Amino acid sequence: MMDLLIPDKLHDESRQGEALLLEPNSDKNNGRKLYIESYGCAMNFSDSEIVASILLEKGFETTSDYTIADVIFINTCSIRENAETRVRNRLKEFTIAKVKNPGLVVGVLGCMAERLKSKFLEEEKLVDVVVGPDAYRDLPNLIEQVDSGQRAVNVLLSREETYADISPVRLNSNGINAFVSIMRGCDNMCSFCVVPFTRGRERSRDPQSIVKECTDLFNQGYKEVTLLGQNVDSYKWRKPHPALSKGEGSEEGSLIAPDAKVLSFGEDLGEANAASVNFANLLEMVAQVSPELRVRFSTSHPKDITDEVLYTIKKHDNICNYIHLPIQSGNSRVLELMNRTYDRDWYIDRIDAIRCIIPGCAISTDVITGFCSETEEEHRDTLSMMDYVHYDFAYMFMYSERPGTLAAKRYADDIPDAVKRQRLKEIVAKQQEHSFLRLQEQVGTTQKVLIEGFSKKSNNDYSGRSDRNAMVVFPVGEGYKPGQYVNVLIDRSTTATLIGRVVS
Repeated sequence: MMDLLIPDKLHDESRQGEALLLEPNSDKNNGRKLYIESYGCAMNFSDSEIVASILLEKGFETTSDYTIADVIFINTCSIRENAETRVRNRLKEFTIAKVKNPGLVVGVLGCMAERLKSKFLEEEKLVDVVVGPDAYRDLPNLIEQVDSGQRAVNVLLSREETYADISPVRLNSNGINAFVSIMRGCDNMCSFCVVPFTRGRERSRDPQSIVKECTDLFNQGYKEVTLLGQNVDSYKWRKPHPALSKGEGSEEGSLIAPDAKVLSFGEDLGEANAASVNFANLLEMVAQVSPELRVRFSTSHPKDITDEVLYTIKKHDNICNYIHLPIQSGNSRVLELMNRTYDRDWYIDRIDAIRCIIPGCAISTDVITGFCSETEEEHRDTLSMMDYVHYDFAYMFMYSERPGTLAAKRYADDIPDAVKRQRLKEIVAKQQEHSFLRLQEQVGTTQKVLIEGFSKKSNNDYSGRSDRNAMVVFPVGEGYKPGQYVNVLIDRSTTATLIGRVVS
């Protein structure tokens, strides 16, 4: 795996293996210490916040030292083989703690747990609990089951669970940026991807619960929210039919209330309780919480991102001009094998629409090299697509076959590793060139930056992100601090960072 020049936090390598530490609930303290470690994408870190909320209510307090914990949970990623290898290696490090404290409960949560299910208990004798992403409400019961001497598994996937009623505890937060999950699961069935099998079918949260969460965050001092989903553009919530129980009704096949309607662009969103709400509607609802609340979102899908979404971004200054739009491959035949449901021309049309409606919008992407049967000419199509778009940032990977996926069942992983590595090297080199050019274009401009804290290299400098999601570093000064917006005149850039000074 290789990623490059990604200033956003959707897959923050510095947070991999991060342990949370929260204030204990003194009214409900049961004396037991919980250690949670998270790996993978932002959805996993968001899920860990849900887990923390559930267990804090049961009296647990957190610790950042697993050697004194009573319960250890690892929230796992299964997207690539090395992600799973990292988790297995980490589990080995918990063996001594288990020997010293035989009553220690060790659990594996998330996508890797869902993929392997009870097999995990057979392969990793240290593990007591295996819990999938839709079963976190059952954690207190599963811990009790382990306390009674039994190992426990709950990997049932749900058609309704969105955890909409749970207010997540923010983990190791800077009090400025927060992730807000708007949906769960995925229906796309890309042939290389395990997500539909580990996170289940797509379902959308009630928009009012999302707006309330964002409003509460803003009232607590947060200045930026990132709306999360495997495919945010397919978000669609429909008012449940009165015959359905609370929480149902967000699925395509659900009964719809007789008075439901789809909101049109610019319509009064106060009627959202009586409407079908799509992603453009939701985006506008969140933007209207406050003009001082920045709104980001991830991830978009080329087949679903609409002009309505783009015009909503253009309409609201506080919706950031940044779109993550994975291409995966620039060749139509390979895209068909990947079951991406769009071709090269369709993707170019969406890029052209973004450039036309939101001039200057930053665009990032995902690229997979060496997918099954990819030829050298098809690889060149990916390079030419990169030349067409000039992405600001990119996640770039060699293809890694995942057991159980459609690609693993249908296609031979027939591209030699050496060829994959060479193709990846070429893609990385091109992206380095484009990323630097995109940053150089901004030298001499003034960027509105949300200060997030001190820079990684010096407490004499602040750092924050621009509207276009570029990391900006500038000197500390009087009159501004983290959590505030400043205008920064960009003097120069490195290959990954803009450097400037605050101007009035």
